[in-house]
Amino acid sequence: MKVYGITNCNTVKKALDWLKENKVAYDFQDFKKLGVSAEKLQEWDTKAGYEKFLNKQGLTWKQLEPAVKESIKTNADALQLLQQKTSMIKRPVIEDNGFLFFGFDEKVYADHFLGK
Repeated sequence: MKVYGITNCNTVKKALDWLKENKVAYDFQDFKKLGVSAEKLQEWDTKAGYEKFLNKQGLTWKQLEPAVKESIKTNADALQLLQQKTSMIKRPVIEDNGFLFFGFDEKVYADHFLGK
């Protein structure tokens, strides 16, 4: 299982703490240090649609110039921006054998990882 995020993000911290407490093993990739490939963003877009992981509630999106926001007209536009500004990806991203989830939701995690 792979978890993508930013180590200083509170939501990522909550998710990692939950995984540790429930003894769920994972590999972690820090967006800030390692980035995220165009291929990986394309894969997520194909599976879920970029709208699921483009975080328009975060500070990075809110600080963008209006012209940049308005320039997002296609998937390719969005994915290019997300690759440049990884802070706009909803975090954490969890990949586990076909399971793909963005964000932290204790119930979703328990259902998936613990079968509850």
